[in-house]
Amino acid sequence: MPRRYDPERRQRIIDAAIRVVGDKGIGGLSHRTVAAEADVPLGSTTYHFATLDDLLVAALCQTNEGFAKVLDASEVLADTDGDLAAGLARILGEWLGGDRPGVELEYELYLAALRRPALRPVAARWTEETGARLAGRTDPVTARALLALMDGICLQVLLTGGSYDEEYAREVLKRVIP
Repeated sequence: MPRRYDPERRQRIIDAAIRVVGDKGIGGLSHRTVAAEADVPLGSTTYHFATLDDLLVAALCQTNEGFAKVLDASEVLADTDGDLAAGLARILGEWLGGDRPGVELEYELYLAALRRPALRPVAARWTEETGARLAGRTDPVTARALLALMDGICLQVLLTGGSYDEEYAREVLKRVIP
């Protein structure tokens, strides 16, 4: 029987892995659950991703684009005369108020790097790239502090189930910006 040409299969597997992690958490991820979700043979998942860490790396790379897209789509980093703290606070609100399950998934995969060393380079790259974006409006040290503060605010909102307070975020971000 000839091989079926399916150039989209790898991407469907990544998308399925993201859905599985979104529904069941990282603990529910297996080649079998992803194959079933993607509607592909089990061998296809192991062909494209030899290990679950390989699959998680691909999923994290894809989900990391969420905040970057919101940040890049805004005018905050390009507007050198604008209020950076207010702009970043607004962006956090848009991001957290948008696709909340997507934000939770992004952080779940990001924090999985604590226990899965294969994910650390992806998490580090996201931190470096986002810090570099912010450093276009401020110095590199302040950019890293802003990023750490924004991560902390997001994690508190996500972990407590609380609502995002844009005024609070603006005020604390303003305290970090020289």
